[in-house]
Amino acid sequence: MSPPVVPGADRPVTVASSARPRRGRPGYDLASVLAVAVEVFNERGYDGTSMRDLADRLGIAKSAIYHHVTGKEELLRLALDRALAGLAVVTDRARALPAPAIERLEYLVRGSVEVLEAESPYVTLLLRVRGNTDVERAALDQRRAFDRFVADLVAEAVRDGDIRADADAMITARLLFGLVNSIVEWYRPARRAGSASLADPVCAMAFEGLRTRRPSPRDQ
Repeated sequence: MSPPVVPGADRPVTVASSARPRRGRPGYDLASVLAVAVEVFNERGYDGTSMRDLADRLGIAKSAIYHHVTGKEELLRLALDRALAGLAVVTDRARALPAPAIERLEYLVRGSVEVLEAESPYVTLLLRVRGNTDVERAALDQRRAFDRFVADLVAEAVRDGDIRADADAMITARLLFGLVNSIVEWYRPARRAGSASLADPVCAMAFEGLRTRRPSPRDQ
């Protein structure tokens, strides 16, 4: 099935960083500090990472990090916002798509996989937050809203007869994005240089099992 068309959907999902560039020591602008912070957060866990750990990884004094951000929590917020912004773009496009629910659902899955490929460290961090801080709880609220939107699409596709009638909407939504989210555990961008998007095999595996089997003219 060819992917449905929506204005702007032919453009790749890009995420404008919410981090304002600030001048600092050469080679250590906010973007590079944030990238290293996400790397360390994913390795050690956010709670297990100190500003000293970040300074040591960067090879700079803690004061140089504070030139860019107020502290560790602001780095977490910037990182989670980057992942959530990409998913928000895909969600808005899927919501506006003039197509049946099953096609909007597939579009959402494809777009989410592409965001994961483009922003893998940031999405990995998003999937590992546990709600221990206000920043994490706000991110989890946005993830829950995303889950509800997916479940609504599944329920609509069931009513349309495009998804098997025995599919529970919320369980199906969680299983579907459990498949998508599991990619962060093994995906390594460098090993797929020049390869096709992961979205094709993911959608093939997922939607072949979800779709109802409509009888062909030969079967009637």
